[in-house]
Amino acid sequence: MSLDDLTADVEATYADLEGDLSIDLDDETRRELTMLQAALDADSSEEIVKRAIHLFFQSTVETGRLDFHLRSTYDVTYDEYLSGMTYDEMTGADQFPQP
Repeated sequence: MSLDDLTADVEATYADLEGDLSIDLDDETRRELTMLQAALDADSSEEIVKRAIHLFFQSTVETGRLDFHLRSTYDVTYDEYLSGMTYDEMTGADQFPQP
């Protein structure tokens, strides 16, 4: 797969998430969510879920797990996705025949 495949998959998934996102929670997750909501004085459980996604995304990026999975599936990194070009395209390494 490639950067173009990743971009297409991200855009398709983003469109699929448009509108309401409803998920079923198990008892443990529900208890944890309500504890966080009470402790952090959040207005709604949705706010806690948003914070949790941000935190999970940030830790996945910082630990390199996101790049590992992107490289395994799409052969690109998150930085390459953000820039819209692969490292080889950035450096021009894909323009010249390799000895």
